[in-house]
Amino acid sequence: MKVFDKYILLKFFKTFLFVVVVLNVIICIVDYAEKSDDFIRAEIPFKEIVFDYYLNFIVFMASSLSPIAIFISAVFITARMASHSEIIAMLSSGMSYIRFVGVFLGGSIAVAIITFVLVGWVIPDAAKTKVAFQVKYLKKPYYYDGKNIHLKTSDSTYAYMESYRNTSQTGYQFTLEKIDGTKLVEKLSSNKIQWDSTLQKWHIDRYKHLFFDNSGDLSKISEGKDIDTVLNITPQYFESRYRLNETMTLKELDDFIEIEKARGVGNVEVFLHEKYERYAYPFAVILLTLMGAIVASRKTRQGSGFQIALGFLFAFIFILFVMMSRSIGAAGSLSPMLAAWLPTIIFSFVTAGLYFYAPK
Repeated sequence: MKVFDKYILLKFFKTFLFVVVVLNVIICIVDYAEKSDDFIRAEIPFKEIVFDYYLNFIVFMASSLSPIAIFISAVFITARMASHSEIIAMLSSGMSYIRFVGVFLGGSIAVAIITFVLVGWVIPDAAKTKVAFQVKYLKKPYYYDGKNIHLKTSDSTYAYMESYRNTSQTGYQFTLEKIDGTKLVEKLSSNKIQWDSTLQKWHIDRYKHLFFDNSGDLSKISEGKDIDTVLNITPQYFESRYRLNETMTLKELDDFIEIEKARGVGNVEVFLHEKYERYAYPFAVILLTLMGAIVASRKTRQGSGFQIALGFLFAFIFILFVMMSRSIGAAGSLSPMLAAWLPTIIFSFVTAGLYFYAPK
């Protein structure tokens, strides 16, 4: 690493950390102003507010702000260098424009790797505590209101509940059917099924078990007072899913999506989008760094202020695209993978165009 690289990267990382800290402080102040009445009303201990909520909130926001913060940092540093004619001097001395941009590329790759580790594993673990705090103190009590619940518990077994009460972990009008191809083989029915937290099993009251032969005729009836069984369903399925996608690591997301698909449950688009967005995140960091450096490398009569303002405009547009892609991906109007990568794909073409027209 040459003196030039150290000079650029030192300023780049210092500015990046400064922007992250400043933005975090501002957001925390605004967030506290909005929630202070809720904190007082719920009589939350100060220790929990600081360590359970804001400490994890800061970690979450620092990662979320990484692409924008690194973009602003690249714009600010490059604009200052351009206004002082440093970039012109570098290019005039024989340095190629690719060499100049390459320094920012190297710095952004380092940040992108750290960001991927954070969004993949560290941030979800922090979000678990933060979201649990919000559900406990800031959200209204959750009541499951689903009706006529159909779930696939294995390749050939299907469960049904007319209703479920999450406060007592009890399901009503329960049936469990085993189907071979298109033929009903067994059917177990009960008026009530309840979770036994001690045994970690479902307790079925006053059940009736029907068996059918190959022709579909009833061959046997078995009845009993109660029975315990293990199903590929737990009470957690019926609990609040408030920001659940944010609390899962990449491994947990993969497992959750596979389980939901195996159950025959739809509406996994939010979790798929979350997964693909985390993979796109590091590339967005690299892309926005390059865009920031290219946008601000031109010396203009308006000075560095104009370039910094232009950089903020691009950052705002990128945030807008990210928010739109989340809504589209969650609604299922577009493939979750394409929706997650769409902002990065669009801005890669914008960056390529800016590089093509940049003075070299």
